[in-house]
Amino acid sequence: MLGALDNAVLRFLRTRFHQPPVERVVLRYTRLGEHGALWLAIAAAGFVLHGRRREVYARAARATLVAYGANTLMKILIRRARPLLEEELPALSPTISPLSYPSAHASMSFAAAAVLREALPGRAVYAAAWVMGLSRPYCGVHHPTDIVAGAALGTAVARLTA
Repeated sequence: MLGALDNAVLRFLRTRFHQPPVERVVLRYTRLGEHGALWLAIAAAGFVLHGRRREVYARAARATLVAYGANTLMKILIRRARPLLEEELPALSPTISPLSYPSAHASMSFAAAAVLREALPGRAVYAAAWVMGLSRPYCGVHHPTDIVAGAALGTAVARLTA
């Protein structure tokens, strides 16, 4: 039953709101999530520009990197394949690995957001994290449950690295 729901949500996200301008914006944003680049850039900028909160930005960078490592380990152990929706719905974005669970984009985004909310508006950083996560099934490279698992992993990593 969860698999059917996962596939239904994936198909919905992969087939709605796919006008070319929207796809271009989503693809640019999702690429910023590669290797946690967006979150590491925010942490570096905050470290340099927001002196009173340097420790928060350093923790955000650390949580992002630890989440990336934990995510990679989980992908190797779980070995879930990326979704394949039919030839008429190919993935919009290339991926580094054929492994899907959990989403590294979501893991790193939620790890960073959980820390960055101490220095930046929480709603904004969590909105950015959710959009990053949802960009992955929108592009057809993750199941929705990969995003939920990634968000949970990232949140846990942030708490453990606090």
